Amino acid sequence: MGAAAIAGLLVAPVAQADTAAMPVQVAEPLMPGILPLRQRAQAQDRWVKARLDRIVPALMREAGVDMWLVIAREYNEDPVLESMLPATWVSARRRMVLVFHDRGGDIDGGSDGKTGVERLAVARYPVGDLFPSAWDPDTQPDQWQRLAELVAERDPARIAVNISATFPLADGLSVSQYRELQQSLGETYSQRLTSDDRLAVGWLESRIPEEMAAYGTIMRIAHRVVERGLSEEVITPGVTTTDDVVWWYRETLAGLKLDYWCQPSVSVQRAGMGTFDIEKMVLENGNVILPGDLLHVDFCMDYMGLKTDTQMMAYVLRPGEQRAPQGLRQGLAAANRVQDALTESFAVGKTGNEILAESRKRAIRQGLAPTIYTHPIGVHGHGAGPAIGSWEQQDGNPGTGDYPMRAHTAYSIELNAIEAVPEWNGQQGRFMLEVDGYFDGEQFEYIDGRQTELLLIPRR
Repeated sequence: MGAAAIAGLLVAPVAQADTAAMPVQVAEPLMPGILPLRQRAQAQDRWVKARLDRIVPALMREAGVDMWLVIAREYNEDPVLESMLPATWVSARRRMVLVFHDRGGDIDGGSDGKTGVERLAVARYPVGDLFPSAWDPDTQPDQWQRLAELVAERDPARIAVNISATFPLADGLSVSQYRELQQSLGETYSQRLTSDDRLAVGWLESRIPEEMAAYGTIMRIAHRVVERGLSEEVITPGVTTTDDVVWWYRETLAGLKLDYWCQPSVSVQRAGMGTFDIEKMVLENGNVILPGDLLHVDFCMDYMGLKTDTQMMAYVLRPGEQRAPQGLRQGLAAANRVQDALTESFAVGKTGNEILAESRKRAIRQGLAPTIYTHPIGVHGHGAGPAIGSWEQQDGNPGTGDYPMRAHTAYSIELNAIEAVPEWNGQQGRFMLEVDGYFDGEQFEYIDGRQTELLLIPRR
């Protein structure tokens, strides 16, 4: 589009503009404080200790395994092992073997500390105060032999390792390390090796109260950053491009000493646009943002070891407009109704595929056109747990979609609704939202609320 055409859009009167008086908009919410790096690390270490104490024993008892071996090498970490390290450890050190052994009896270890699950590290160094080292290289130079001695001393009937054909995050044991493990254990104990996705997936998907107490603040930071990017602070219509906004998000996270786990994306829908295919929209970064545009942001943040995944939408006001066209507001409301249809289908024990089918039926009965692609979130952005659809597959996901929903888990409610927009001569718009929430086993709640109104540029 040429400069003259852009200038015309900026000054020309617009038919059907909604100029109704609007109430004064309240001030933008404040950005929460962001902790210094040292305090973040201290909090993360407390969380890991609490998670190891509470989650692992319950998972091992549920799976019926006596020992769980988590094995990785430096820079080739098992995702599970990586999530169990102290916050100041960037990676595993050399080869590291974490050993969990269920001694039976009281699950919490009892008063004598001789029951429940003991933790050991067959590693050159103790893993903080989480796993005492059970290997002295001066006494036994062979690390694998030392592991074999520990296994024989405890004589477990079932030994779990992280091998999974279904979940990548539960498939952290490399082929070379598995072969060496078998060789060191010998035939008797190698025959006792097993895999159970409930261990790795359960560990990664479970959230404890201490994490959830902080997750609200983490989400508020993400929402404030997204909202700032979708405002006149960043966007000058007719000048700013979608790619400019993408890199504003990256620079802002860097300035706040926060991490990202995926590249942000910013896309535009407008009257006369030929496609709203998801991948093509993302590839169209570089578009100049114009009055009358419907903007969409997909934004991924990592703070204190917990991920956020956020999609929000905004409307660029035309001259004289006080609010977005009614058709766009109704489109966003349709996406909210799809969210409701999905979260009302949540229940412990239902598989991701069952939840997908049920929620789509709920939405379609209401006359909606839904696409649902929701996923667990927490330690990883696309986290371990039941997949609830994918944007290209609305009939269910074999394997990952067959996993049942559990209590005390978090989900990124990611979906869209397609609606015709009267103000765009009936052209369809895709109204895409993503917001994180928590399921306690009975109720689902958004961690920091959800978007129910389009953000306006400029704000009113």
